[in-house]
Amino acid sequence: MTATATKAPPAALIAGVNRIRGALDWLHKATAPSHIAMLELGLGSWVTAALYATVKLRIADVLADGPLTADEVAQRVGTHPEATYRLLRTLASRSVLKLHRDGRFSLTRLGQALRSDAPESMAPMIEFVGSPRHWEHWGDVVHSVQTGGTSVEKLRGTGVFEYLDTDPEFAAIFNNAMTGGSRAVLENAVPAYDFSGCRRIVDVGGGHGGLLAAVLNRAPEASGVLFDRPSVVAGAADVLEPAGVATRCETQGGSFFESVPDGGDTYLLKAIIHDWDDEQSIAILRNVRAAIADGGRVLLWEMVLPDGAPNNIGFLIDLEMLVSAGGRERTEAQYGKLLADAGFRLTRVVATASPLSIIEAVPV
Repeated sequence: MTATATKAPPAALIAGVNRIRGALDWLHKATAPSHIAMLELGLGSWVTAALYATVKLRIADVLADGPLTADEVAQRVGTHPEATYRLLRTLASRSVLKLHRDGRFSLTRLGQALRSDAPESMAPMIEFVGSPRHWEHWGDVVHSVQTGGTSVEKLRGTGVFEYLDTDPEFAAIFNNAMTGGSRAVLENAVPAYDFSGCRRIVDVGGGHGGLLAAVLNRAPEASGVLFDRPSVVAGAADVLEPAGVATRCETQGGSFFESVPDGGDTYLLKAIIHDWDDEQSIAILRNVRAAIADGGRVLLWEMVLPDGAPNNIGFLIDLEMLVSAGGRERTEAQYGKLLADAGFRLTRVVATASPLSIIEAVPV
């Protein structure tokens, strides 16, 4: 059975629902005994580990066609029946699965996102977040807080992207997570912006081309340039050809710290700037400024942190940047200053029905 994507509600409605969820979360923590609420927070990593096991064993996939007992799941995935029941019961307690009165388990709406064939599957991201190497990085978060440096550099002796070049297995997990994460947001984020007037679209650090393909399908008169490390763009054909845009798109390998393809009227940078500190981010943006055509625009696809400290996933991603990449998530004001220092003017921030916003800027 193939999973089908569901259309996301408008961005404004999602923002309102998130505020309500935040308020309910605050109410729970404010009314539960403080030691119990703290324990629940502290056990969050155990939930991640349970989800990771579910993805690695493809349990959601075997439940795709309907409810099964734990014994039936165990037989299909090759696991211990009783241990499988205990895992499934835990997942049911977290609304990932439903435990029926007859003892069978089925996927909930939430659990569908763990299926490998789901259009907005989170399975690749869960596999990355729960991978042993990533656990090691977060296991030394104290170092990052004490020094401001990444635990990756301490543990691996190099930056995260250089490390990926030396560890093909982890690189594959990372790249699949980034590609999967892109699929999860593209359907809801791309329609929020009008690309009809674009003619030459350059996707800087575009990975396998998921974003560029989605944008080109909304800009039928435009050509595209996919730019990333040579080892990354080598896998772009598997994305660009099924999307029907390969004939309008060229790929180039290189480093955006040295230069980017020139002559584009629209430059896309999705989840790129958050990987780097201010100095490095400005260097990337200045290379875009040097390459962009007159009258062009740059679009940063990033989480934009709210002011203060409301319940927002962006703050956790900010810690991931601290631990792994050395970058950071930023507020609108911080993005405005960053862009100004690179020769751009922030013109607007477009909210989308995904966690990402589109930050539009023009050269000055």
